[in-house]
This record gives sequence, structure tokens and C-alpha cells, in this order.
Amino acid sequence: MVEPSWTVVVPVKRLPAAKSRLRGALPAVPHEELALALAADTVRAVLACPAVAGVLVVTDDARVAAELAAAGARIVPDAPDAGLNAAFRHGAATAGRHARVIGLTADLPALRPAELAAALSVVAAGPSGVRRFVADAPGDGTVLLAAPAGVPLEPRFGVGSAAAHAASGALPLAGDWPSLRRDVDTPADLVAAARIGLGPRTTALLGAGAAAAPA
Repeated sequence: MVEPSWTVVVPVKRLPAAKSRLRGALPAVPHEELALALAADTVRAVLACPAVAGVLVVTDDARVAAELAAAGARIVPDAPDAGLNAAFRHGAATAGRHARVIGLTADLPALRPAELAAALSVVAAGPSGVRRFVADAPGDGTVLLAAPAGVPLEPRFGVGSAAAHAASGALPLAGDWPSLRRDVDTPADLVAAARIGLGPRTTALLGAGAAAAPA
């Protein structure tokens, strides 16, 4: 039995501004619905991971807050309102210095709880006092950053974040975790995630989009 010991911080932008490169990916589906579905499937998968003690969603969007609170997440207002890394730092500070904190992106709709648990088991078995990160499928971005208790998260998410996290002293995690590494920024990413198998909210939207498409 895996001890639930990690607090996972998931920032979610206000829906009108979220996932801008995905806009129009499903023409028959409102963009905000797709952005919300990605976050909802991500958070539900995280909550189902046996290594996770709780999820802190950092957001100022009322719809995001309502849906993810209903799923079991704790909602934290984005008090800094200064971008993704500030939101991660705020969430980590809310969790407390004695918490084991994971920073996770909100666009992993194919995430499998078992793959997240496997990655966190590698973190637990690794060197103490060291931050670890998981690069995205292309290898230049970051989907997960882990900080043990007492170690600041020090997030550097954004363009080239894998190299930035490595330069900051974080160590990469090597593992075959396709659902964890498959973040969704573009329509092509959404297709790739669908091949792995999407969560229920995003699957339903893809079905609605297909049903509305002209024959």
C-alpha cells in the first residue's frame, strides 16, 4: 500500500485565457469547455493516485473552482496573479514548508494514476533533499516538478523549462510514463493524447465534436 504523502499543486488559468494554442481544435465545442475538461481530467486522475494526499488548485476562475472543488480538490485563489510560476510558488507556500510538494501542469487529460504513482515512487527512492522533474513528451518542457519536505519548489515552467529546471539543480526522472508526459498544448497534442486514452470529460467533448461535424 502506497502512503499518500504528496500535495499536488495545479494552477489553472481563467478559462478565456487558457490553452490559447488549442483554440479551434474542436470547432463544434466552446474553447472554454475544452480547457476545463483538460483540467478536470487531470485533477481527477491525480486524486485517484494512491501516493497523493491532496490537490491544491490555484485559480481565479469560478467555473474551474466549482468543478474541481466538487471533484475533491482544495481551491486556492491566485493571489499573486503573476503567471504560472508565481501560482506554483503560491500553492507550494499554501501547502507549507513541511509538505512534500508536486507542481503539475493542468493539461494532462490522458494521465493514468498508476503512472503518476510510479514516477513518485522513483522520486521517493532517489536522493533526499533534491528536486526532481519529468520532461514532457518532446523533451523540452516540464509536466511535473517534485520537491521534498523542506526544499523550495523553485518552479521554472515555460519555454525550455526542462533545461531551466536542470540548470537550477533539479534532476530529471527517466521512465516510460506516456500518459504523464503527454501534455496538450496544440491540436496535434490532443490527437496524440487521444491515442493513449483520454479522461471522461475530454472524451465526451471529442464525441460531441465528432457528432456535430458535417458528414
